[in-house]
Amino acid sequence: MKWKVFLFLLVQRFVELYWAKRNERWMKEREAKEFGQNHYKHIVCMHSLFFVSLLLEGRKKHASALWPFLFNIFIILQLFRFWTIASLGRYWNTKIIVLPNAERIQKGPYRWFRHPNYLVVTLEFIIIPLMFQAYWTAVIFTVWNVYLLSIRIRVEEQALRLLKSPHK
Repeated sequence: MKWKVFLFLLVQRFVELYWAKRNERWMKEREAKEFGQNHYKHIVCMHSLFFVSLLLEGRKKHASALWPFLFNIFIILQLFRFWTIASLGRYWNTKIIVLPNAERIQKGPYRWFRHPNYLVVTLEFIIIPLMFQAYWTAVIFTVWNVYLLSIRIRVEEQALRLLKSPHK
């Protein structure tokens, strides 16, 4: 079962990258501006290495004894992730791309959270490795993610203020 989850995550991430690229083209056709290119490569590196680390650390271990509990949390996180992406629609992206003067998205989880997708990713970096008993992966990538998000959120907020568009 754990390898089915691993495969699901890989497929999910590639589909999301395809969707993000499509949204990027759509937004840039409407004169959207991209910000944070300097740190984006580090985010891509972190997410890629997360899967490598998860595979290497978890490959010979059995699924956690807490698998049923952790798997339920994982499912809830995926539903929250899909809701977040669907709420942003064409504005959702893995990059910081802002359409000047666009209306702020205030539906779905964006009614209550400024950056719900970042919450999901942070929790995934904890829950998924625990499912695989990959404890070092959980610690290292959670800390790395929090550090990169501290940069990313600051850049994103500045971009939104600069272009007077508080969505995403």
